[in-house]
Amino acid sequence: MKPMAAAVACLFAIQGAGASAQNANEPGLEFYRIGDLPLESGETIHDFSIAYMTQGTLNASKSNAVLMVTAISGNHHRIDYLIGPGKGLDTDHLFVIKTNAIGNGLTTSPSNSATQHGPAFPHFAIRDMVQSQYLLLQHLGIERLVAVAGASMGGMQTLQWGVSHPDMMASLIALTPMARTAPWSIAINEATRHALMLDPAFNGGNYTAQPDKGWRMRADVLQVIATRTPEAMRRQFANAMDVIPWIAAQEQGAAKSGFDANDWIAQTWAYDRHNVGDTLIDGKAVFAGDHIKALHSIKAKALLMSGELDLYNPVEEEIEAATAIPDGRHVTIPSVQGHVAASAGYKPADLEFINQTVRDFIAVVTDDWKKL
Repeated sequence: MKPMAAAVACLFAIQGAGASAQNANEPGLEFYRIGDLPLESGETIHDFSIAYMTQGTLNASKSNAVLMVTAISGNHHRIDYLIGPGKGLDTDHLFVIKTNAIGNGLTTSPSNSATQHGPAFPHFAIRDMVQSQYLLLQHLGIERLVAVAGASMGGMQTLQWGVSHPDMMASLIALTPMARTAPWSIAINEATRHALMLDPAFNGGNYTAQPDKGWRMRADVLQVIATRTPEAMRRQFANAMDVIPWIAAQEQGAAKSGFDANDWIAQTWAYDRHNVGDTLIDGKAVFAGDHIKALHSIKAKALLMSGELDLYNPVEEEIEAATAIPDGRHVTIPSVQGHVAASAGYKPADLEFINQTVRDFIAVVTDDWKKL
């Protein structure tokens, strides 16, 4: 792969369809305007709306819906490789609601809020993302889901859905997830925040243009190191020194992506503090912070998938979570691509493996569509 092509592929893999694709005028994109959204912190996001897109046809009984939740800085296209006719989430049978998370620049975010702009935007949590999606499903009249599916932070939301609303879905499909954010992942996110915030152009979040130098350093931390593996690079670069122009292309892609620094910082804040064990049930801290106890409460069948090594969301976290879920299992993607094994733009064989595994899983969940 040529350096610039690799840059585009990697950037798009981490950010769904790419931050440059955060287009509020995209045909088919809809907005459910909720109004004030109370947060679990006690703060409120004002004038809140959630952006979403649908694919497939909702049946008369509204029993064939799947909720797709997105990765950090990603959008509703994040797992499009898994959605469509004949794919793992087969839209010949399923109706997929593809949502955007708080802080991604489409759903209400620091970058697009008129009244709480930039650093004035309140801190939110992954459970607040789930709550906004729950309100959307209520609006659509959908009471039960065939599945909730997502990758990376989307996988984290997926597991949270299983804990927060255990009776609302038949299955969970979580790619490269965590039930409780690992110290390693927090360290990576902290380094990316430092990269942005230490750029003088950041100006405490009150910038007039994106912090270009910060985005370039953020690319070095996240896209070059955290979401690839040594073996993936060894196979990619027959001439080891070719990695240098590849890094420069990664930096250029990040700087030109159009994603917002305050949005990234806000989403990483939520990412770092996530723990399904902190979920309140009927207002009570029944799990007392114990993520394993919370995972034990999940009633849905759960499929968790990751590559052989992940330098962003450690594989050990995913295996532990799958083991703790009563009807959970972990499947290793036979890939050395690291965190981006569950992303478009790298190895078609990885994506076909994921699609086949999800197809087989959904066939069991739906009894070959007979339960829809």
